[in-house]
Amino acid sequence: MKPSNPGVLVGLVVVFAILTWGMLKQVYHTLPALPWTAIPTLLILAIGEGYTGVLTRARIARKEGTRPVEPLAVARLAALAKATANAGAVFAGIFGGFVIHTLAMIDVPDPRQDAFIAGGSFVACVLLICAALFLEFACRVPDKTKRDEE
Repeated sequence: MKPSNPGVLVGLVVVFAILTWGMLKQVYHTLPALPWTAIPTLLILAIGEGYTGVLTRARIARKEGTRPVEPLAVARLAALAKATANAGAVFAGIFGGFVIHTLAMIDVPDPRQDAFIAGGSFVACVLLICAALFLEFACRVPDKTKRDEE
């Protein structure tokens, strides 16, 4: 498995933002308001992945007071991180499309609320992507020369 490519993630965000914006031009008036619950949910997921990355990095580096980590568990965490980064990019694009569409109607109360919620959700998705990339980085085996120096 290769590490996530930031260019691919940015491409996913852009493509899904454009697709969502184009779709919303046709159906926005029929949709219910965006739920604000996406923001704390995504932030909790980001915190969890970041914390897991810190713990995994310490265990792989064999810091004092930590147990060695099972190689299969690291492979599963790396797969989770890659999947989360891709899913976060897709959802960031969707929320970005909402922001782009609703900014034109910012003076109307309901679209204004949707714009703020979509903007917060977009930021939360970006934080989730960053946490996933950190977890993916934490799952890498350190260089032998660095391990020998420590």
